[in-house]
Amino acid sequence: MKLLAIDTATEALSAALWLDGEIIERYAVVTREHAARLPLLVPALMAEAGLSLRQLDGLVCGIGPGSFAGVRIGVSYVKGLCLGLDRPVIGVTSLAMLAQAALAANPEAIALPAIDARMDEVYFGAYRQVDGRATAVQGEVVSPAAAVAVPAGGPFVAIGSGWGVHRDALLGALPEAPQQLDADAYPHAAAALSMAAEAHACGFGQDASTLVPAYLRNRVALTKIEQQALRDSRR
Repeated sequence: MKLLAIDTATEALSAALWLDGEIIERYAVVTREHAARLPLLVPALMAEAGLSLRQLDGLVCGIGPGSFAGVRIGVSYVKGLCLGLDRPVIGVTSLAMLAQAALAANPEAIALPAIDARMDEVYFGAYRQVDGRATAVQGEVVSPAAAVAVPAGGPFVAIGSGWGVHRDALLGALPEAPQQLDADAYPHAAAALSMAAEAHACGFGQDASTLVPAYLRNRVALTKIEQQALRDSRR
């Protein structure tokens, strides 16, 4: 089975291939260059593997949350490929990818991925490892960092940019300190492949027309009144 995964939802850009269990990935932190670099990255990765797009059995797409523009770039690109190739797709969230990476090294922990959502909020989730895959133990949310709900049980591992921007508030919401914290991590397409390959093999891929972003929030900026209220609350 041959799968291509793409993620563009955060400052990172990554594409990865699943080749009958082997993973090849290209990854870079590119900030705002996703639209220009993605059309070059995918052909380079395919050439490295000696494959054509027609040889793919399916695709995996990072669907956010993250940058609204970044999410749209990736989802639109993958939809175009799927429709042109007539291949199924599976969407994987940014938080799940982060959790998958954290749990690979800490399989008994609860992973708490957090991505800075701006507007003084974070995208936040909680995951355990089940049969080698990160599995949500509560729904993903966008929330003020100090108000996130954390499941009981621990131990915890913390991962994602939200832990760098909102570290003190997030730590204050935990019943105990995490045993590991990586605030520099971004989602990787390789992690999405690790989560989605079995589902693809079992025929659970979806039609590309049904693939939708996981924004978690329906707007990208505070109003002027909300901005002033936020400033007043910090005085």
